[in-house]
Amino acid sequence: MQPSEITEVLNRPISQELLARDLTRLAYVAKDGTPRSIPIGFVWNGTEIVMCTAKNAPKLPALRHNPAVALTIDTEVHPPKVLLIRGRAELDVVEGIPDEYLETSGTYTMTPEQRVEWEADIRSLYDGMVRIVVTPTWAKLIDFETTLPSAVEDGPAAGRAQLIEGHAQDSVAVRIRSSGLQGPHLPVRPSLGDPGSRRPVTRR
Repeated sequence: MQPSEITEVLNRPISQELLARDLTRLAYVAKDGTPRSIPIGFVWNGTEIVMCTAKNAPKLPALRHNPAVALTIDTEVHPPKVLLIRGRAELDVVEGIPDEYLETSGTYTMTPEQRVEWEADIRSLYDGMVRIVVTPTWAKLIDFETTLPSAVEDGPAAGRAQLIEGHAQDSVAVRIRSSGLQGPHLPVRPSLGDPGSRRPVTRR
């Protein structure tokens, strides 16, 4: 994937919203060759995703052995918004607590006094940390309205268009229901996530 293509994906409004979140799932290969996927706080600085961890974290030897990683940042609503990123992890050992770690934890609800106490506890707990820095080498946004998973996008064009249209209608229906609007003039299509909306599938 070309850098300009990656930039275009990451600069989309939905991608920027997802990159402003504070939790991602980091996937990597452990030293024994088995896969791992862990939740971890992150910061997007405009060009890199930065995660912080303790210097003795078990994932660090694995990342040194195989730095290839994948990241997933998504939402919990239907239809979900999903940002998929691949890259290579660079490990940066630092003294003290990295600014990114404090920024990631800044979303916690605390009073100013609690914040001061929390930071003091963190600084007493760690004499240093490791920054896991990932520069995206591949990126894909899936919003189920204008973009879909690759397996669907690579399918027949007609089916692809119908599925995009269906998910778009679902999104509109959800917004209408949440707004409290009702009436026969509103063509509300059942959400695909509702059990009552399942339809028989015709096999071909």
